[in-house]
Amino acid sequence: QIRVYGRDRIKFMESLVVGDIAELKPGQGTLTLLTNEKGGIEDDLIVTNTSEDHLYVVSNAGCADKDLAIMRSRATELQAAGSDVHLEVSDNALLALQGPSMAQVLQAGLSDDLAKLSFMSSITTRVFSVPGCRVTRCGYTGEDGVEISVPVGQAVELAEQLLGVPEVWPAGLAARDSLRLEAGLCLYGNDIDETTTPAEAGLMWTLGKRRRAAMDFPGAAIIMAQVKEKPKRKRVGLTSVGPPIRPHTAILGPEGTPVGTVTSGCPSPSLGKNIAMGYVETAHSRTGTALTVEVRKKQHPALVTKMPFVPTQYYMA
Repeated sequence: QIRVYGRDRIKFMESLVVGDIAELKPGQGTLTLLTNEKGGIEDDLIVTNTSEDHLYVVSNAGCADKDLAIMRSRATELQAAGSDVHLEVSDNALLALQGPSMAQVLQAGLSDDLAKLSFMSSITTRVFSVPGCRVTRCGYTGEDGVEISVPVGQAVELAEQLLGVPEVWPAGLAARDSLRLEAGLCLYGNDIDETTTPAEAGLMWTLGKRRRAAMDFPGAAIIMAQVKEKPKRKRVGLTSVGPPIRPHTAILGPEGTPVGTVTSGCPSPSLGKNIAMGYVETAHSRTGTALTVEVRKKQHPALVTKMPFVPTQYYMA
């Protein structure tokens, strides 16, 4: 978690990511992509324009050191050119409370009205007994939920208070990941990385209209050329019968030749069948295309399927 201060904080952030940060209203956030000069994705971030004169940036924990190095390097460049921008690394913990009962559970510990807090909106408030928390209505489950940035010394206290509510259960990473995949969301390091572009990953919706026109983000020329000419491969959803599909599983075309690779896969608890996502040659990416997956040297039918596999439940006030 990083806070970006200074009058040039938006210019700084837009020099690194593809999103339209300038259009964010106070308290509004967006999912955006940190790209490199080859058009690859260094990380996916949530950037919030807070009501307290700074940007609040959340990166993936596994990419935190890399992201911070990129941001510090760019801040130093801009500072040398006279820009007013500086970074502050937060040591807050981050707790995610997700699912249909979230609003009912959390409202009991808030003076703010959760009914007024839309998806990707953020407030600073007291949560139960803990002051100075940032509550953002987001998460990586496809369900209604919040992520709570909490002072690290009180994170256990808040977690225990939440777990004291009968409707709240701890969820392991595998459970969270099954929801993430059902919602068709990318996992950094599996479904997107430095070698995948927004066009290949089906993430062009993260590029603001103004940013596309200006082409002033890293890798813009490569990314926009792919949009015009269509990328050679595309991220798709797959459903299959037989054993579950796992990452690195080969995807085969009608003639049995390899046309792609699975990047995420698991049995779907909600649907009772296997789901996966992966990259295939663009010619085989149309929804409804019949393909084959190879699991333990045996071939099983798979179908290109529109994502999300399970409808999302994001809350809009």
